[in-house]
Amino acid sequence: MKTSELFFPTLREVPSEAEIVSHQLLLRAGYIRKASGGVYSYLPLANRVLKKIMQIVREEMDMAGGQEIMMPIIQPKELWEQSGRWEVYGDEMFRLSDRHERLFALGPTHEEIITSLVNADVYSYRDLPLLLYQIQNKYRDEIRPRFGLIRGREFIMKDAYSFDEDYEGLETNYQKMMDAYNRVFTRIGLRYRMVEADNGAIGGTESHEFMVLAESGENTVVYCPNCNYASNLEIAAAGNGEKAGSASNGTSLLPLQKTATPGQKSIKDVAAFFKVPEAKLLKTLLLIADGEPVIALLRGDRELNEIKMKRLLRCGVLLMAGDTEAKQYCGAGFGSLGPVGISLPVYADKEIETPENLICGANEDGFHYVNVNAGRDFTPVVFEDIRNVTDGEPCPLCSSPLASARSIEVGQIFKLGVKYSEAMEAVFLNKEGVSRKMVMGSYGIGVSRTMAAAVEQNYDENGIVWPLAIAPYQVIIVPVNSKNEEQIKTAGDIYERLLKQKIEVLFDDRDERPGVKFKDADLIGIPLRITIGPKSLQAGRVELKKRWLDEIELIDISVIDSYVADLLQSDKK
Repeated sequence: MKTSELFFPTLREVPSEAEIVSHQLLLRAGYIRKASGGVYSYLPLANRVLKKIMQIVREEMDMAGGQEIMMPIIQPKELWEQSGRWEVYGDEMFRLSDRHERLFALGPTHEEIITSLVNADVYSYRDLPLLLYQIQNKYRDEIRPRFGLIRGREFIMKDAYSFDEDYEGLETNYQKMMDAYNRVFTRIGLRYRMVEADNGAIGGTESHEFMVLAESGENTVVYCPNCNYASNLEIAAAGNGEKAGSASNGTSLLPLQKTATPGQKSIKDVAAFFKVPEAKLLKTLLLIADGEPVIALLRGDRELNEIKMKRLLRCGVLLMAGDTEAKQYCGAGFGSLGPVGISLPVYADKEIETPENLICGANEDGFHYVNVNAGRDFTPVVFEDIRNVTDGEPCPLCSSPLASARSIEVGQIFKLGVKYSEAMEAVFLNKEGVSRKMVMGSYGIGVSRTMAAAVEQNYDENGIVWPLAIAPYQVIIVPVNSKNEEQIKTAGDIYERLLKQKIEVLFDDRDERPGVKFKDADLIGIPLRITIGPKSLQAGRVELKKRWLDEIELIDISVIDSYVADLLQSDKK
């Protein structure tokens, strides 16, 4: 492809709407353009990257025994009612009606459709196992789409579904998909971790996520540098931590005292007022769970894990209460709330189960209780792990200090079990002729998100540095002077020779200054650049530069095509 014919409208300035590097560079380099919030057009360069990611995914899915299909994006309400998810999925689902007022959804995922499809034509154990997949656009009405392709309303996804006779078969397919995903992300060239994860709205009994490590990520991975333990922060199990008070050190419980604390509201302020560490305080959070008020209680230096709390309460919607609700249910504003004498159900973190002579709000503005102890002064519904794990806590497997890293989720696999087959009556006859429910798995890869995640890991001050496996073109040829006939002829000859070698190559034939061409080549991230300049050409050579290195090699013109072919082949191994 000649760049004079390529549609890649580059931008010199960083768009004000772009918050993270991938969003900035994909816009600047002419890969994407915004249609509306969370909805983007993919221009030619992006389309080539996406196709390469899809090809890697297809190859690994096919190798694992998958069969590619294509299912409808528009899904009837009846199927989602059958699974029980029409209301549960919430406001993220795009809902629409046809001219006959029949309700549909734009597919955020396809468990319902695939279960209905397989159930209609699979009758016997002889038809199982099945592994079906598709690569298709998905739609989710994100409340705040952000970060470009990382969190959008329309995105490209590979979703696969397995159907087995029993849980042993599910284990086999789950392991196949786990291995396939590891190969996919390794082949693409990403630095990632597979972690234990929450099943969320998809449901099921077990799940793992594949997380690309990046500072811009919305997720946090907790991992052990000493063993294989890794988990999403959402479900990482917390230990009991170091005890904050004196009671656990053998001293007696002290009398409960009410103390005036005028103007002291934040954990930091109250800790400074009493001259104690924040761990000595109780953090009291008023939450609204499916419309009902509850209290979450944890140490002052800890953060509530909302996923753990939702699972504990088995609620669909969990919201932080406002100050008006705090005064309505607790009699005081935030900063003065506490569990003593309160009529609301209290769910306490297990870290504070041992009496500690702690400090908490007195449910009266400007007052706190001192020497508060669980069991004596308040009795929770339950003590449970409801907090976020922090760096340095012991690994649950080997007790080494844990570490954490920001990350971007690019894939997730689920053991669904019989969640959907039971609700939608997807059954088959086993060898004995007995009707049994199909045992299912679900497996997703965010294709467009993977492209953005690759940029988050591979860039410098000049632009994108694509991993070779997914670069839109492998080589770009840049003649320094577009008016110099010898340079243009040499560039054209090399271009034709590379094409014969089946190498994906761009020929920058534009009548532009050399600096503009070099900047564009770096910005769009082509891995190899061949420069034809007057000095090297006079010596019968061209300059070869690898995008990720500063060094420039001088290669004889006569062998440049075979040299590049060998270089690309060696990098594939």
